Amino acid sequence: MTSLMTNNSAGEARLDDLWARGREVLGTKYAIMCGAMSWVSERNLVAAISNAGGFGVVACGSMMPDMLDTEIAATQELTNKPFGVNLITMHPELEALIDVCLARKVSHVVLAGGLPKGADIKRIKEGGAKVIAFAPALALAKRMIKNGADALVIEGAEAGGHIGPVATSVLAQEILPVIKDVPVFVAGGIGRGEAMAMYLEMGAAGVQLGTRFVCATESIAHENFKKAFIRANARDAIPTVQIDPQFPVIPVRALVNDGTKEFMETQRQVIAKFHAGEVDQMAAQLEIEQFWAGALRRAVIDGDVAGGSIMAGQSVGMVTSEQPTAEIMAELVDQAVAALDPDQRQIS
Repeated sequence: MTSLMTNNSAGEARLDDLWARGREVLGTKYAIMCGAMSWVSERNLVAAISNAGGFGVVACGSMMPDMLDTEIAATQELTNKPFGVNLITMHPELEALIDVCLARKVSHVVLAGGLPKGADIKRIKEGGAKVIAFAPALALAKRMIKNGADALVIEGAEAGGHIGPVATSVLAQEILPVIKDVPVFVAGGIGRGEAMAMYLEMGAAGVQLGTRFVCATESIAHENFKKAFIRANARDAIPTVQIDPQFPVIPVRALVNDGTKEFMETQRQVIAKFHAGEVDQMAAQLEIEQFWAGALRRAVIDGDVAGGSIMAGQSVGMVTSEQPTAEIMAELVDQAVAALDPDQRQIS
């Protein structure tokens, strides 16, 4: 790879200026967060991203407190750079998970999967950590700031995994011109540095990418999982469809396979049980959501890319090979620098 960066270039200076707030709140060389991807964003990839100048984020997912404690400790053995821990606000052991993060002196806690309570944000901050929260709409962004969030992530529908209904570009136009109190990181469909530069010029303090790092050399994702990403294009990453309005199942963007079809059949069977009075609505919704837990592990860890869930964002078409994390990071930064300094633009 040919580096596009030159010392003190106009593009580099512009990039440094645009993401200064993002770098400051994260404590990193680059304001590039890695999205928390269950089974993928674990100690090895998280440490590699932080060591390469970005901001790795441990995906707690359904981990219980003892498992999270072990994962954080292992990550701290691999890096002395800042990294965060993503906690799902609906986790039944959220309070204990927060305790683990504070006891391990994690610098940043990322709250996702629902609206965090103001009391939880306050406790995390009083414990010495910064809070990063997801804001899928302008009104919610304002609420998160009022509750004390130190930074926000706005993630569009182009992202992989559980997604919202609004495109990244629309969220950026809605939120970036208004929210100035805290740094805002843009996520969803970003696979190249030119897109990073665009959102930074719109007012973002940084970006979050997930799909782009799945095929990093340091990622523990199964070889089959990585090959599926490398073969795929944007049109292959399709969101699931909700088939009954009584069951507001959050759409999941993943590569289409037999597992996707199985999920649709699972929805039908569970909803039929509900209408027959065999389960209540809460139990039915939980059963539908739990489908993904095992399906994702089968794909990422076991390599079952036929029946497992291959959660991927639409930027998957830009993943063309397995690369070291540091090389991916350098490419993204070089592309952003070139985009911000036309005189330095070259073809690598």
